[in-house]
Amino acid sequence: MLTQERHHRLLGEVVRSYMREAEPVGSKALEDSLGVSSATIRNDMVRLEEEGYLRQPHTSAGRLPTPKAYRFYLEHLVQAQEPQAHEQKLLRDVVKRERQGVEPAAKELARSLAELAHEAAVVAFSPEHTYYTGLSNLFQQPEFSDVDMVRSLGYVIDHLDEGLRQLLRQGDTEVQVRLGADNPLGADCAIIYMNLRLRRQPVFVGLFGPVRMDYDANIGRLHYVAQLFTT
Repeated sequence: MLTQERHHRLLGEVVRSYMREAEPVGSKALEDSLGVSSATIRNDMVRLEEEGYLRQPHTSAGRLPTPKAYRFYLEHLVQAQEPQAHEQKLLRDVVKRERQGVEPAAKELARSLAELAHEAAVVAFSPEHTYYTGLSNLFQQPEFSDVDMVRSLGYVIDHLDEGLRQLLRQGDTEVQVRLGADNPLGADCAIIYMNLRLRRQPVFVGLFGPVRMDYDANIGRLHYVAQLFTT
């Protein structure tokens, strides 16, 4: 159980660094941002590794966050970012097209979110009526240059509808995140999702990608979309 503020800050820096760079995070890289010595950071990293928040892929490498670290980050450290001005305009323009029909508007929303997030996106009108876009973005992520990860991703794509049905049954209206073993789409992926009402019709909207996805930005994007449909 993390109790020290310094450990919280360290874990947050490791998660944010890995989300940006997709590279193991070493103690030297965090000295300036944390304001403590690399020796202190190394000791703290060992403690966090013992508690299951970090892992070291190789003896000489830095650390990587585990799913447990991401869950702690999402519960205590995440800072949802408001979309940039050009993103807001793009999403507002999509919402204006709602009058042209629910399905075209929802599909355009998915394409826009996938483009902005560089992740895959899904909208679902029912378990049998789904639309996916941006799947090619997944194969461009550094994680999926590994052959085993590509196989895992292929399995995820083959079973998307099956996993999505489990999420649709929950009917969450707030922005939710499922990752790792808690994600029915696959343990190597994460999904950020919510349910909207477009012209009174319920529509599931989600962004999914590697567990390393940018939660701060993507949660902020879905929050902004939710605001557009409730104002």
